Formats: sequence, C-alpha cells, structure tokens
Amino acid sequence: MTNRLANETSPYLLQHAHNPVDWFPWGEEAFARARSEDRPVFLSIGYSACHWCHVMERESFENEEIAAILNERFVSIKVDREERPDIDSIYMEAVQLMTGHGGWPMSMFLTPAAVPFYGGTYFPPDDSRGMPGFKRVLIQLSDAYHERRQEVTDAGSEILSSLNGALRTPPSEHAVSGDALIAVAAKIAAGYDPVNGGFGGAPKFPPSMTLEFLAQIASSNADIGLREIVTTTLNKMARGGIYDQVGGGFHRYSVDARWLAPHFEKMLYDNALLARLYTHAWQWTKDPFYAGIANEILGFVSREMTSPEGAFYSTLDADSEGEEGRFYVWSRAEILEVLGAEEGRIFAALYDATEQGNWERKNILNVPREPRAVADDFGITLEVLMEIGARGKCKLYGRREERVRPGRDEKVLSGWNGWMLCAFAEAALAFDSESHRQAVRRNADFLIGTMLDGTRLYRSFKGGDRRISGLLEDYAGVAWGLIGAFEATQERRYLDTARLLAGEIISRFSDDERGGFFDTPVDHEKLITRPRDTFDNATPSGTSMAIDVLLKLALYFGDAGLQRVAAKAIDAYWPVAQRYPSGFGFFLSAANWSVSSPKELALTGDPADSGFQQLLRAAGSAYLPHRVLVTGSDSDLPLMEGRAGEAVVAYVCSGYACLEPTADP
Repeated sequence: MTNRLANETSPYLLQHAHNPVDWFPWGEEAFARARSEDRPVFLSIGYSACHWCHVMERESFENEEIAAILNERFVSIKVDREERPDIDSIYMEAVQLMTGHGGWPMSMFLTPAAVPFYGGTYFPPDDSRGMPGFKRVLIQLSDAYHERRQEVTDAGSEILSSLNGALRTPPSEHAVSGDALIAVAAKIAAGYDPVNGGFGGAPKFPPSMTLEFLAQIASSNADIGLREIVTTTLNKMARGGIYDQVGGGFHRYSVDARWLAPHFEKMLYDNALLARLYTHAWQWTKDPFYAGIANEILGFVSREMTSPEGAFYSTLDADSEGEEGRFYVWSRAEILEVLGAEEGRIFAALYDATEQGNWERKNILNVPREPRAVADDFGITLEVLMEIGARGKCKLYGRREERVRPGRDEKVLSGWNGWMLCAFAEAALAFDSESHRQAVRRNADFLIGTMLDGTRLYRSFKGGDRRISGLLEDYAGVAWGLIGAFEATQERRYLDTARLLAGEIISRFSDDERGGFFDTPVDHEKLITRPRDTFDNATPSGTSMAIDVLLKLALYFGDAGLQRVAAKAIDAYWPVAQRYPSGFGFFLSAANWSVSSPKELALTGDPADSGFQQLLRAAGSAYLPHRVLVTGSDSDLPLMEGRAGEAVVAYVCSGYACLEPTADP
C-alpha cells in the first residue's frame, strides 16, 4: 500500500511512499485539507542520505500506532530539503529561533496557514535519553491546537515576526577594504585548531569556503600564519577518515575533532567545493599531494556520481545493509587476505588498520603518521611504500565493489551541478586534462539542453522529468559553472548563457530596496515569508554566488551595471559578515574580488599552435584566484578589443593597466 508520495520523483520522498502515514507532498492540497478539517500540519523535512532521517522513519513513520495518531490528528507533509531549500530555509530559521539549534530530520508543527508554532529535530518514538517521545509530543500539540488556540496563534505570530525581522540587516557604516578583509581573516584564524587543523572542536565540517578565503588573503599578503592554517587543515582532512582513502571523495563531516570518524554520507556539493579547493592548493603550492586529491575526488564523481547524460547525482547514503559506514570499513584480516601477508602488513601500518580496530571494532582507513616514518619502519623507500599503497587501494576497491553499495540519490539539482561543473572546469585548466574537459562539455550541454527552457531554469531532474522552478542558488550556480566551462573550453555559448542567467538573476531575484537578492523568484509560490539567506553554510548562499558571477561577467563584458548591482549586494551583507565571518566564506572571497585588481588574461593566435597551448597551460596552472581568461576566438569581447591577430601572444592587464604582450609562458 502506498501514499501520495508514490507519485513524486525525489528518492527521499519515494523512500516514504510505503509508510502507513498519510503523507502529502508540499502543496495546496495539503493545506486545503488542513483548513477544511481544522487540523494542524506536521511538516517533516529531511534528505535521502540523512542517517537520523532513516532512524526516525523506522522508529516512528513505520510505526502503525504513531501513524494512526498522525493520520487522525494532523495533515502530514514530507519535504526533500534538497529539492526545496526555499521551504527548508524558512522552517530551519524557525526551529533555530525556537530551540537554539537545528538539523535534520526537521519536525515542524504549523497552522493551516503554514505558520510554525512548535518545532524540533529528531524525536524518539517514546520518552528516551531526556527527550520527549514523539507520541506524547503529537498528542500534546494536537490538544493544544484545539484547546488553547490563542496560545498557538500567539506563538506562531511571534515566530513569523522574528522570521521577517531576521531578513533585515543594518546599513553598512564602513565600506569593504583590503585592510578590513585582513582583519576579518585574523578573526577567523583565532578559532583555528593547531593540533588537528580546522576550526573548533567536534563535530568538524570541511571549511572549504573559509579556507578559500584565507588562502587568497595569505597569497596576496605573504601571511605565513594563514598559509599554515590552510595547508595543515588540507593535509589533516585528506589524510583522515573523512576522506575515502580507497575510492576518493569526502564524507559529509567528522564526528570527532581529528577527522577520523565521518558521518559517511557523500554529498555532491561538498566534493565540488573541495575538489576546487585542492586544485587551488596545488596551483598555490605546487605540492603534488593536492593535485592527487583533487583528481581522486573528480575520478570518484566521474565513476559513481555521473549519469549517462553527463549530469551529476546528488548524494550517496551513509548506510548500507542497515548499518552506517558498513560499506567503507575494514578488518585487518580482510586487508591481509586481499593484499597478501607482506604487502598487507605494510598497507595496514600506513593506513592505521589494527586487530582491535579504530572504530566500532573495524578500521576506518586514515594516515595518522608521516608516510616516510612508516617506510623507515619497514626498511623500504618512500617510493616503494607509495606503490604498495596505490596497489592496495586498487585491490581493496575491487573487493569493496562486491559489497552492497549505499543508496544513491539520483536526482539532478541544477545549482549543485553548476558547482561541480566549475570544479571540473578549473581542474581541466589547471591539469590540462582532456577527460575533465569532456566532463565539462557533457555537463554544460546537459544543463543548457535539459534544465534551461528559454530563460526559465528548472531546479530538479530525475527519470526524464524536470520539476520545480529554479531558485537563486540554481541560476547563480549554473551561471558560475558555465563561466568556468567557457574558460576551460573557450566555447562562447557557455559565456553567453551565463550572461543570460545573470540578467534573470537581476530581474527575478533582486531586492531593490535593501540590495542583495531573495532566494525565490518574484513569481514563486507565496510562502509565509520570502526567504533571503544571508549565510554560507554547508553550501554557498545564492547571494554570495550571484555576486561572484556578476563581478566576473562585468569584467568579461565591460558592463558597469553588473558591477553596481554586485557592489550594492556586498554593501548590504558586509556588516553581518564582519561580525560572523566564519559563516560568510564564499561571500568574503567575492568581496575580496571587489577590492582587488583581478588579472585579465587574453591569448591571441591559433589555439592549435603549440605556443598557444604553452601559454594556456601557464595561465591554467597559476594560482590566480581573481582572474578572467579569453582567447582570440572571442574578438568581440572588450578584453580582446584591438588584439585580434595571428601572432601567439598573451596580454596581461590588471588595475586598469596592461603589460607588454608576451609569448613567454
């Protein structure tokens, strides 16, 4: 027996299609039922790779007694936060106001007008570990709704007022400047963990956007302290258990402070931001370790997260066979069996695999010791050790493929695809990789051909069905990715489509009164408030990415109007970013662009010429976080004005001044 979710395409919603709960998808049908029957709404928000979402489903939503209470007393709505971040952001703000924290599964209780009056996250089915049981919560809230309606109404009004107030930021007293950004970087650095890398204690999330910003400040100011923060954190994460040492790619976060034990889900957006970060780290330091990690991440995405059409899937689950992490962990005995006794012993020493295990009597592979020290222990060279490690990983990957794989959420989200498209594009240039360029072309063509209909962008695609009008995150993310695709391939249609999307961002999402952007378009369905996310959390905010897109396109097309819109948005968000810089990593990088002197690189001549290719490789491999790149095939762009010709040369301009053209890489 199924419920209404059986007609959805979201894997997360489909996971609940056989629950005894009479679920509705988000929409007018559910709220009309609540109004007509005068029942409160139970809103449950989660996502397919969320471990505790699965736990609450097993404990409560598959529980016939709890389902009966929900069906009798509530109208129940299930939302995939990855499909509908607009809904998620509103009610996440509400639950944080109510409880001081948030997370998923999110459990919200609304009036039939969609106004929240009570909320939380995970509830056990019965009273447990100091938490109220879900059955008791449901009965008490249903009784309160019918017997103490004024209290419920007042609580909802207070939350709604707070939500609307939270969207307003005070005017800026001081403009963004290079010195102010250095001060902000120092404020972030004060929270650094010098032992384990990263910031703060457990749990630890990869601070990819913050590290990008700190690397920019460090490179422009030769700040050795910031460089140490960035490189140590990158090394600790990539050698930790949060990184899949066998198959590549990062898990969502570490439950401990030293990056050992991850929450095992893998998200496309984390790996997009981290692949780009490690590519930049290689450009900056030329340490081949960082190049290896960047390419391993992209290899993992190509193998395990890419559709036949070239689109990128959303997530891999944390669980397999009902156990979190089972797919990824090893016993020492199995390692010795697969690799043989001699190489198995060496591999186990390198990757911290012991008889007793380092996590629930199993081993999460990680590299806690310097490889050279391990090589010395066995009397072998570092090169031999690394060869054994590489062979061992290949063999273990083959053995792991025989296991039951974690579930994969195969919906395609436009914004997330744009982020990964940019990661592949930047790696294609940095490493001069034709396979990465092919991934760029296939994904960019999919986004333009499938997700874009004229000027309207869709957010979600699965099984041939595209759904949900694009949000700011999507328009800005796809535009960002297409700019990268243009630089990697020099196919002009990608840049022109990015400019088209930028026009839609301004016309459909701009907040003309305060500056910046709303997360939903002007013609979006009416929600209880129009969300306007200010923070770069697990992902960049749509506003931060829109600012970055507009600044780049302003240079490409010589469009001062785009520059002005971006500057107004920066001014709107700068005051709160100064106060809470750790929540504004991507925004701070965009703000840094606005006060820096971006490099304008123009290459002329035949792209097939070996000299041209040498110049392109030099441009791609350099650490230039603020730069645009065009070639002689785009002579109508302002950066190529008067420069078209047959000679293979590079023009380098910055700060309204140009150097002599050169043919020397």
